[in-house]
Amino acid sequence: MIPGSAATQHYHFAVPYLDIAIAKQRLRLVHGSEVLAEYPVSTAKNGPGEKKGSYCTPTGWHKIRAKIGAGLPINSVLAGRRPTGEIYTPELAAQHPQRDWILSRILWLGGLEPGKNRYGDVDTTWRYIYIHGTPDELTQGKPESHGCIRMLNADLINLFEQIAVGCRVWIHE
Repeated sequence: MIPGSAATQHYHFAVPYLDIAIAKQRLRLVHGSEVLAEYPVSTAKNGPGEKKGSYCTPTGWHKIRAKIGAGLPINSVLAGRRPTGEIYTPELAAQHPQRDWILSRILWLGGLEPGKNRYGDVDTTWRYIYIHGTPDELTQGKPESHGCIRMLNADLINLFEQIAVGCRVWIHE
C-alpha cells in the first residue's frame, strides 16, 4: 500500500498507528482492526490544510519523527522543543496571556507524502506541527490550535509511552 492512497484508509497495519479524525476531534491508537485507545483532541481553528503559514492541521500520512519530553513532570512548559523549567499554572498563564502553551510532551510529526505534506512550503516537519499537551481547559474537543494537535496532558503522556519514533499517523477530515 502506498501511504496516502485511498486504499490505506482501511488497511490493517501490522504495527500500531495513530488515526486522527479532524471532524470528530478524536485521536485513536489502532493496531490491526482493534482500537487500543481513544482520546479527544483539538486541531486547527483554521481547519485542515498543508500550506506553510496557513495555521491549518495538515492531512495525509505522517510519522512521528521525534519524541520530546520523556520523564518531564506533567504540565512542564516546553519552548523551542526544550523544557523551560516552568510548570504550567493558571498564575503563570495570567503572566503570559499570549503564549501558545506546549506542555508535558511533544510528538513531532513528519509528512510522508511529497508535494502534499513533505518538502517545500507544505512540509509538516518544518511547519513545526506537533501532537502536544496544552492547558487541559484548552482541549475542549473543538478546533482551537494554530495547526498542531493538542491533547490533555495525562492522555498525551499515556500515548507517548505506547508509541515509538516512526509510528505512522493518518490525519484526515
